[in-house]
Amino acid sequence: MTYVISDLHGYRIEKLKELLEKTNFSEDDRLYILGDVIDRNGDGGIGVLQWLIKQPNAELIMGNHEAMLLACDFIFENVTDAFLEDFGEKKNRLLINYLFNGGGVTLRNLAKLDINARYDIVNYLHKCPLYKEVNVNGEKYILVHAGLDNFSPDKKISDYSANELLWAEPELNDEYYDYIHTVFGHTPTHLFGEQYNGKIVETRTWTCIDCGAASGNEPVLFRLDDKKEFKL
Repeated sequence: MTYVISDLHGYRIEKLKELLEKTNFSEDDRLYILGDVIDRNGDGGIGVLQWLIKQPNAELIMGNHEAMLLACDFIFENVTDAFLEDFGEKKNRLLINYLFNGGGVTLRNLAKLDINARYDIVNYLHKCPLYKEVNVNGEKYILVHAGLDNFSPDKKISDYSANELLWAEPELNDEYYDYIHTVFGHTPTHLFGEQYNGKIVETRTWTCIDCGAASGNEPVLFRLDDKKEFKL
């Protein structure tokens, strides 16, 4: 079975494991988290990341929050005179933007780890793909964080820039590829209409699964094989 979930934003690893147990998730199954494990709440996603590193059948797709953290990876360097001299306006702007977007809780919890554990997480994030193409029961899917900005049916998924995959803001009437269904998060579903608050939104060509965990809703685990939804 193939499962997807998105935008956990500090959701506790204990609760994620409890949710997976509801599905009888096993080593024969596959889990994809469509970005934004980190920031905003709880332990900042550190527990989930440490768990993910050890899971052979679970994978994180890059989210815009992971990308913002990696853009600030200079903060993990030793603070020396040379470091301070080179900090500059650009790095300051990147760090302020990351903190403004809820990164403080993740940085505080990263700081509690020893340096090797910290670098294990950063190295793992550097290896996360921007998208994944999967085939489930003969149906093709693109798994991506935010959708497909500047979409064109003639444009291959590999031709999209990182920003187009990490920061897209789809409208409800947008349509993507006919031959492959796109699954993404990033846009909390209540923004498509209050009737969708806490619920998955599915259209003819795409499905959005960000059900608003960042603001306190329970995330929804979506099984692609039979379109079944699981929630605590």
